[in-house]
Amino acid sequence: MSTSPTPSTPRPPSIHVRAVITWIAIFPLVTLGFFAIAPFATDWNPVLRALVLTVVVVPVAVYLVVPQLMRIYGAIRAARR
Repeated sequence: MSTSPTPSTPRPPSIHVRAVITWIAIFPLVTLGFFAIAPFATDWNPVLRALVLTVVVVPVAVYLVVPQLMRIYGAIRAARR
């Protein structure tokens, strides 16, 4: 029985890199969200404002922005090798 060499799979980024990438995604989205809801949410309770903002920001970050940033990070990392 012969074993063929397995191609090395790239290691996932460290938890610290993932935290920074997530922050890079979340901060601009939250900032834009605050400006977007500010005209009509001035009288809202801050908890309601945060709820509405997170209902929009979290899915956009998780499904769109973070995966794109992870791909960019992976491409940069691969180019450095």
